[in-house]
Amino acid sequence: MEPRARIADVLVTVAAAAAFAWLAVQRRSGATMGLDLAIRRRVHESASPAMTAIARVLATVGSPVVLPLFFAIAIVSFHRLHWTREAIALTGVMAAAIVCNLGLKRLIHCARPEPFFGTDPSSYSFPSGHALYSLCFYGVIAVALAAHAPPGLARIAIGAAAALLVAGIGLSRVYLGVHYPSDVVAGYVAAIFVIGAVFAFWPILLGCRSTGGAP
Repeated sequence: MEPRARIADVLVTVAAAAAFAWLAVQRRSGATMGLDLAIRRRVHESASPAMTAIARVLATVGSPVVLPLFFAIAIVSFHRLHWTREAIALTGVMAAAIVCNLGLKRLIHCARPEPFFGTDPSSYSFPSGHALYSLCFYGVIAVALAAHAPPGLARIAIGAAAALLVAGIGLSRVYLGVHYPSDVVAGYVAAIFVIGAVFAFWPILLGCRSTGGAP
């Protein structure tokens, strides 16, 4: 990894940590509740059977129950393609995401809102695990695919598809009523922190002794 790239990763990580801390304080103090409730109300006003079905599919695609299966498929695919670095990066990011999500939920312990559809999950609300995991997983997958795709429209398409999917997963949690919007935003910020932190230590993950040894 180039020194400048590593510095950029460190700066992104620090900025994400600061943004998450600010969001956590605002959420715990109730400062976000007015906006959270207003957005929840507006989103719920657009509810329809078709939208509910789409939201449930998106929530499933970003579910901690389904993502491990996708992770296993991705690792096997990377192995067959000899994408060793990508497999290491994905494993590191997802492992860090699990630790981050569980630790932050227990540390901040914010209650969930009353769900609009389905049952209320038993875990704490802040941050959204779906948002955190989906950005980490599909973000790294998109970066890996784009790195091996020809420059131009192919890379743009990969990035756009990943962004739309991750955004849809986050929106589905608000639509279903199991998260406040601030939970979802915090999940995305936490994911940026995780990805930035992992890639800041990319040379260490690859067993390199210096920043100059990374590919």
